[in-house]
Amino acid sequence: METSTAKPAVEQKQKGTKEAAKGHPSGDKRFRVLDMTMKRNQYRPDALIEVLHKAQEAFGFLEEDVLIYIARGLKLPLSRVYGVATFYHLFSLKPGGAHTCVVCLGTACYVKGSGEVLSALEKHAGISQGETTPDGQLSVMTARCIGACGIAPAVVFDGTVAGKVTPEEAIAKVGAWLNSPQEATVSG
Repeated sequence: METSTAKPAVEQKQKGTKEAAKGHPSGDKRFRVLDMTMKRNQYRPDALIEVLHKAQEAFGFLEEDVLIYIARGLKLPLSRVYGVATFYHLFSLKPGGAHTCVVCLGTACYVKGSGEVLSALEKHAGISQGETTPDGQLSVMTARCIGACGIAPAVVFDGTVAGKVTPEEAIAKVGAWLNSPQEATVSG
């Protein structure tokens, strides 16, 4: 009698696992990557940051339905998943631009002029830090320190660190990424 009651519980667990393996109802294969990551971590809630990393890698940013999917998969409240995603600066809840510019605001960089670099970029692009241009070409972000104090002020352009950057150099670098009338007259 005990084996017959245990068997349906095992079958029920296997059925739940099979359903999870099917992925998201939308059929988007990126959700399979999340499923594999959650499964590898045995759906433990303490794997949340790793799963969020994988989601950002797969989707480019963390949209609401991805956060809900992760919350359900790890059996966590959505508020906890959202709280972690908004606490850490490396996670983004909105799509980034085709190009990124990260200005270091660490003490050494700030003393050497990164504040002026940031102001010049914001003025030239017409956006504030943490925003993306309306055409989706540029995201301007800041970091507390990127660990390149010896070459301050440092700016990361599309993942490449540049040192001793002046406001003019920063504008010239991102100018090629933006479709502004000023750039058209300079190059034309």
